Amino acid sequence: MTHQRMVYFGSLLAMASPWPRVAPAADWPQWRGPDRLGVWSETGVVERFSGDALEPLWRTPIHPGFAGPAVAEGKVYVTDRLAEKKLERVLCLDAGTGRMLWKHEYPCEYKRISYDSGPRATPTVDGDRVYTVGTMGDLFCLDTANGAVVWHKNYVRDYGARLPTWGAASAPLVDGPRLITLVGGRGNAAVVAFDKRTGRELWRALSVGDPGYCPPTIRTAAGVRQLIIWHPEAIAALNPETGKTYWEIPFHTEQGVSIITPVFSDPLLFVSQSWAGPLMLELDKAGPGARELYRLPEEARVNEEMVNCLMSTPILRDGYLYAVALYGELRCLEARTGRRVWATYAATDKGRWWNAFLVPNADRVFIANERGELIIARLSPKGFEEISRARLIEPTYRVQDRLLVWSHPAFANRCVYARNDKEIICVSLAAADR
Repeated sequence: MTHQRMVYFGSLLAMASPWPRVAPAADWPQWRGPDRLGVWSETGVVERFSGDALEPLWRTPIHPGFAGPAVAEGKVYVTDRLAEKKLERVLCLDAGTGRMLWKHEYPCEYKRISYDSGPRATPTVDGDRVYTVGTMGDLFCLDTANGAVVWHKNYVRDYGARLPTWGAASAPLVDGPRLITLVGGRGNAAVVAFDKRTGRELWRALSVGDPGYCPPTIRTAAGVRQLIIWHPEAIAALNPETGKTYWEIPFHTEQGVSIITPVFSDPLLFVSQSWAGPLMLELDKAGPGARELYRLPEEARVNEEMVNCLMSTPILRDGYLYAVALYGELRCLEARTGRRVWATYAATDKGRWWNAFLVPNADRVFIANERGELIIARLSPKGFEEISRARLIEPTYRVQDRLLVWSHPAFANRCVYARNDKEIICVSLAAADR
C-alpha cells in the first residue's frame, strides 16, 4: 500500500472512532501515551482473549517502582530502585526482546517518603532524549542511545522544593523547545520550564507550599493552547510559552492529593480527588477563562452519588464521565450535572484506594486493574459490558491486606508493556497473534 493510501485509510479510521482523535502511532512515549490523552489509537488489536492468562513475549527482571514504562522507537524505558544500595535506576530495553540496552544509576537516599518502593514518574521520551524524575526530585535528561547524562537538576538542591509525602511523581512534559515540570520550589517556582536541550531555566510560575502529584498537560480551548496545572490549592491554566497565568480557580485538596490527570472534552474540564470529590469546569469560548459548574459542598466529603477519585484518571466523552471511585466502584455520571447513571464492581473490587487504568481503543476500553487483570469492555450510559478478561501480571506490592500493582501499563506496537516490583513484561495484543 502506498504511503498516501495508508494516511487516507488511517484518517477514515480516526473519523469513525467515537474517542478523541489522535494520530495513529505505534509508540507510547510518555505518561498516558500520545498527547497524554490516555487513548490507544492502534488498529489490528485483539477482539477478545483466548484464555484466562496472557502469555508474555518476553519478561525481564527489574527492581521495585511505581513508574509505568514508556515505549518509543523500538525501546522501552522504565525506572526502579535498589533499596539496599540506595540507588535509583533508569533502564532502557529492546522493545522486541526485553534485552537490556543500557542503564543509568544514581545515588538516591529516600528521606521521609511514604510508600518508599521506588520511582513514581513515567519517563518522557522526545527524539534522542529521555527525561526522568526520581522520587527525591532528581530530573535527568539522558541520551537515548547510551544513557549518558546530558543535564541534571535536583528540585530540592536547586529550587529549595519541599517534596510531598509520596515523593516527586509528576511526569515532565515536552512542549516544543521546553520541558515543563512540577518542581514545587520556592520563589514562585511551583512550575518550571527548562530548555529541553540544555537545562537552562526559561520561566517559572505559581507559588504553592505543596506541589502535589498531577502531571502537567496542554489543552486547546477558545483557540488558545493552555497549560493545565492542578496543585493542592487550585487548578490553573498558564501560557506554556511564558508561564503567564490565564486563569485560576481555588480547589483545596487535603494531604496534597492532586493526583489524577485533568480530563478535557471541549468545553468541559474535570478533576476529582479523594476527599473533596469532583470539580467540573466549563472553559470559555471567547478566550482563556473558566467557570465552575459544580463541586461537592464542603460538608459532603465522600459522595455516593458523584465520584471521589484518587489515582484513576476518568474518561470524559459524549457528555458522560466514566470513573473509578475512592472505594473501587466504577461509575458512569452525567458530565454536566454529576448525576450518577450507573455503578458496578464488575471490573474492580471494594477497598479503599482501589485503582484501575481506563484506556480507550476504538469503541472499547482496556481496563488494567490493580489485581493484575486486563479487561476488554464497552462503557456507555447503558452500562458496563464485559467482553473478555485475563491475567496480565502478578500483583506484588502489599497495601494493608491486599497485593496489587499500581503502575500504568503502556500500549504500543500492538502490545501491552506492564511492570510490577519483580519484572517488566511484553504481551502481544495483535489480532493476528490470536
